[in-house]
Amino acid sequence: MAIGTLFSASDVILDLDVRTKRDLFQYLAAAAAERTDLSQEAVLEALNAREKIGSTGLGKGVGLPHAELDQATSPFMLFVRLAQAVDFDSQDDEPVDLVFLVLWPASGNKELLSTISTLCRVLREPQTLRQLRQAETPERSAQILHDVSAVDPKRLASPSE
Repeated sequence: MAIGTLFSASDVILDLDVRTKRDLFQYLAAAAAERTDLSQEAVLEALNAREKIGSTGLGKGVGLPHAELDQATSPFMLFVRLAQAVDFDSQDDEPVDLVFLVLWPASGNKELLSTISTLCRVLREPQTLRQLRQAETPERSAQILHDVSAVDPKRLASPSE
């Protein structure tokens, strides 16, 4: 599923002020509950359960907390840029300031994996990360992600291609 169909500027939050990963997850769960038919408790529980498997910190300051929920009726995505990076237990030990929340119906595993793969491909690009960190509006952030996710995957395969 294309990233552009999953979210719009209304699903972008810039310069959120949280101090810890725990605070961030609580905020994400509350924001998801406000925008979907999911309960805050169910989202928080699913995010914490997924995180126990291993950190969803991708490196380079990017976090990709995601979960499948039986209660979810449709995919949901939220992009949050933090005012101050937080420790995320990432493999590269860098704190995270760009966060992509992805929630998915439990029955849609194949599409979830494809979406996560697309996001990971997009988020490997230093120029994209720089643009997201510099974007001044939610609309600009959404446009950056829509544009870069529409690029041919082979062009993003490696810098030398």
